[in-house]
Amino acid sequence: MSRSVALFTGVFLLVFFAFGKAAYAMHITEGILPPRWVFTWFAVVIPFVGIGIYHVKRKKKAVPGYLPLVGMLGAAVFVFSCFPIPVISLNGMATSHPCGTGMSAVLLGPFVSVVVAAIALLIQALFLAHGGLTTLGGNIFSMGVLGSFSGYFAFKIAQRCKLSLFWCGFLAGTISDLFTYLGTSIELGLLVINKGGSFLKAVAEIFGMFMMTSQGVLCIVEGVIVGFILLFIYRRKPSILLDLGVIKDAAKPVQM
Repeated sequence: MSRSVALFTGVFLLVFFAFGKAAYAMHITEGILPPRWVFTWFAVVIPFVGIGIYHVKRKKKAVPGYLPLVGMLGAAVFVFSCFPIPVISLNGMATSHPCGTGMSAVLLGPFVSVVVAAIALLIQALFLAHGGLTTLGGNIFSMGVLGSFSGYFAFKIAQRCKLSLFWCGFLAGTISDLFTYLGTSIELGLLVINKGGSFLKAVAEIFGMFMMTSQGVLCIVEGVIVGFILLFIYRRKPSILLDLGVIKDAAKPVQM
C-alpha cells in the first residue's frame, strides 16, 4: 500500500505545483447540484466504492504487484482528468477533459476503477478546485461508474467479436469517454425538470455541446492512447495482462 500511495502522491504533487496557479473548475462544479441530487448521487455511488475497496483487498493477495499498479493507474487517471477545456456554452457549469477510466477499468476491473476515479476526483476537489465536494457523488457516478463499466464492457464485447487488442482498447477508451459525458449531461439535464423544461431535450443539447466542442475529438484521442498502452504492455510484459485477466494466454500471440 505504501508504494501505491507514494506513487499517487508523487504525481499529484507534480501536477499540483505545475498547474496550481491555473485552477479552472472542471467536472460538475461546486454549487450546481441542489441538496436532493447531492444526496442521491452519493447514495448511488457509495455501494460501488465499497465493492471496489473489497476487490482491492481481495486482488492484492492474488495478483503480485497489484497495489503498485493501482497506484500507478490512479496517478494516470488523476493526470488525465487534470486538463480542463472550458465549454463556453455551458456557462461554467462543467468542462471537457480526458478521463482515463476506460484504461483503469480494463486493467483493474470496473469496481476498482470506480475507487481510483473517486480518489482522483476527491483530491482534485480538495486541492485544485476542480469539481466540488457537493458534486463529488455526481462526478464519481459519471466518470467512475458509467465511465468504468461502459469501457469495461466495450472491451469485453470487442474481445468476443475477436477484434485486435488495439481496437479492443480503442473502443474501451472511446466508449468510456462518451458515457462519462452522457452521464454528466443526464445529471445536468435532470436540473430542468422542476423548471418545466424538457429533460430529453436538455440532455441532448448538453451532450451535443460536449461533442461539438472538444470532447468529440478527445474521446477518439483517448481511445488511441488506451489501445497503444495495451499493445505496449503486451509487447514488453504480457504476463501483466495475463495476471490481470485481460488476456487468457500470454504465449499465444494476440492480433494487433
